[in-house]
Amino acid sequence: TNILRATKSPGYIRLGDFVELVMNSTDWYHQLNKPFWAPADWVFGLIWSILYPIIIFVNIYVVYLLAKGKIGWLVVLPFWINAVANIIFAPLQFGLRNNILALIDIVIVLVTIIWSIVAIWPHNKYLAIAFVPYGIWVAIATTLQTYITLNN
Repeated sequence: TNILRATKSPGYIRLGDFVELVMNSTDWYHQLNKPFWAPADWVFGLIWSILYPIIIFVNIYVVYLLAKGKIGWLVVLPFWINAVANIIFAPLQFGLRNNILALIDIVIVLVTIIWSIVAIWPHNKYLAIAFVPYGIWVAIATTLQTYITLNN
């Protein structure tokens, strides 16, 4: 399958494989039992297209602060864990179609967002505040994933 072929690639998942993976899972996802308040498909795309530039900017600035010696690696650690957990959510949910692993992962994403906000707050309040919308969205997504996991 594409996910297996992608993981055999030298250190990266090809974008085309990732897109195909998600697109092939649309029917499966639509068949899941979801709560009445589950956002429409287009909402996910809209929200992530707003959040990802913010997430990328914050992460780049955090690395900049680390490189300048203004923060230590323990401040950066939750951002890095968050980035990895965020990246692997779609392959877990849509590639493996494993709701339990996806739930564990999204809880890690949410916890590391909170940890990131707390860790960066004393150093740069603007970066902390910039992560709040991400935290709100992931809290909603965590609630949705919990419902999906318990009801499918």
